[in-house]
Amino acid sequence: MPVDTLFEPLALTRGPAMKNRFMLAPLTNQQSHPDGRLSDEEHRWLTMRATGGFAVTMTAAAHVQAVGQGFAGQIGAFGDEHLEGLTRLADTIRAEGSISSLQLHHAGNRSPAELVGTPVCPSDDPETGARGLTLAEVEQVRDDFIAAARRADQAGFDGVEVHGAHGYILAQFLSPEINRRDDRYGGSLENRARIVFEIVDGIRAACRPDFQIGVRLSPERFGLKLLEIRDVAARLLADGKIDFLDMSLWDAAKEPHEDEHKGRSLMSFFTDLPRGDVRLGAAGKIMSAADAAAAIDAGCDFVVIGRAAILRHDFPKRVAADPNYTSPPTPVSAQHLLDEGLSPLFVDYMRNWAGFVEPKAA
Repeated sequence: MPVDTLFEPLALTRGPAMKNRFMLAPLTNQQSHPDGRLSDEEHRWLTMRATGGFAVTMTAAAHVQAVGQGFAGQIGAFGDEHLEGLTRLADTIRAEGSISSLQLHHAGNRSPAELVGTPVCPSDDPETGARGLTLAEVEQVRDDFIAAARRADQAGFDGVEVHGAHGYILAQFLSPEINRRDDRYGGSLENRARIVFEIVDGIRAACRPDFQIGVRLSPERFGLKLLEIRDVAARLLADGKIDFLDMSLWDAAKEPHEDEHKGRSLMSFFTDLPRGDVRLGAAGKIMSAADAAAAIDAGCDFVVIGRAAILRHDFPKRVAADPNYTSPPTPVSAQHLLDEGLSPLFVDYMRNWAGFVEPKAA
């Protein structure tokens, strides 16, 4: 497929159209203030990507409850004290001609105890020390996702993405291994997925009519079952209450992890679903113009760019200029990443990714 297809506009049911097919992935970076307020470093990192040509500039995961913090330096959306920074960010992204989206997140049993005290989970989890939520607390989690979306609306964001992937709290509810509840939020897939659909319904009711809603799902790991996540995705697409579905696949070209489903691409389990007017995108090792074009050719409407956007803030513009563009080989120097808008804290975090950053000089 020609690379030109990546630069065709893509209308969404609500809100502004994507000017091209590139969405910035929500990327952990640990560079906001300890209380969740936006830092200048985080503002610079994100607005550089808006300037670099991304149609949608997605924030890092923003936690909707203090107890849902997943990592140090996480941007917050759980209090009105975050509104000033969020408003500034939304305004700047808009001024750069990009759609702004705030990713809403709760880490659940993946919250570090040193940050939150006792983490929470759908059910007691001895392995992590997390305690199971009461029914009232589950409802509060739901309501706090909705309140954070309302806050994003108030701040001027074009929309939000609900983080239901990567083993965080909504994925924990979806997991039959982790979620052992016996109330309306546990047991059958319909019950385990209930909180996701209630959050979507609540955001749709609470925010302005043209507010965009996306959901991020991952179909593997963390006790998830591929065909169950496919069923959740199918319902989200069929309901039409969201504007886009973001499938995080770790590798957009891989086969499923589950042996019984090997022999076809993991992505194909989702691209063949009826989607109506909902747009479908995928993330996972899309590092070149050819990778991005291949994902569109495989049936996606847009691509979600993570590592390649860390390596080059203007990945979309580079693809537009060179149909053979590919990301720089890793490891890269710390100075390269600093020049691309990462703060020293973010660069240090990237050292956790094997082979991504050159070792420090002895």
